[in-house]
Amino acid sequence: MRCIFCKNPSSSSKSVEHVIPESLGNKRHVLPRGIVCDGCNNYFSRKVEKPFLDLPAVRQLRFQQDLESKRGNIPSISGLITPDIPALLTRYPKYDFTSVQVSEPNLAKILQAKEGTMLFPLAGDLPDTPVVSRFLAKIALEAMALRLVEFPEGVAYLCDEAQLDVLRDHARKGYVSSWPVHIRTIYHQDGKTFGPDGNAEQIVHEFDFLVTDQSEWFFVLAIFGVEFTINLGGPEISGYRRWLEQTGGISPLYTDRHGGLAAIPK
Repeated sequence: MRCIFCKNPSSSSKSVEHVIPESLGNKRHVLPRGIVCDGCNNYFSRKVEKPFLDLPAVRQLRFQQDLESKRGNIPSISGLITPDIPALLTRYPKYDFTSVQVSEPNLAKILQAKEGTMLFPLAGDLPDTPVVSRFLAKIALEAMALRLVEFPEGVAYLCDEAQLDVLRDHARKGYVSSWPVHIRTIYHQDGKTFGPDGNAEQIVHEFDFLVTDQSEWFFVLAIFGVEFTINLGGPEISGYRRWLEQTGGISPLYTDRHGGLAAIPK
């Protein structure tokens, strides 16, 4: 067995690999040990996943959705108590408790005030930067491996396929510094689907692959309604924009074979 990233022998590896980080709510999409070696697993955790999870927009999402880290922590976010008092909001899910931290001098001001409003600035859009593209490249290759994990010859193909080396090296080594990705919101982060029994289910994440009529391959991932798309063949995204124009802007995750527009979370 060889690692799909560094291609080194990985039979002695002990760690499983979460395709999407546990800190984003993933408990299901997990590769068995050896598909990604312990060295690459550790590297991705520190150098690829952590920078993504530390982006302001992602920290705010994790706070809003109560997404805990492996250690059970939820990122704190900064805010403002009117008129001008800085505050830090922290959630403790184990105790069903939320704290608002202010300095002692400001606490006195709050206690004297008759009323106040807490404001939290919007984190802004996710940036189209290597932090995001390397994160996507890593997930894309692992998502391919997830589909082939029952077929050893398929996983071996991923290791040997030269056309994937650019994507592989972007994820693992940061080669090709600028790799554009397409980012947009396709439904609200709290959007839910309803099954035949009428029960509501929140969609945490979903992904699929798109092959266009130009034989371009794209990986499409949605995390709490934010859709990310990366070209598997190289740093080019115009083919995906062209596909969106031709199909009326519908997400590849909700084409007719996925249930169409009616299946999009509401």
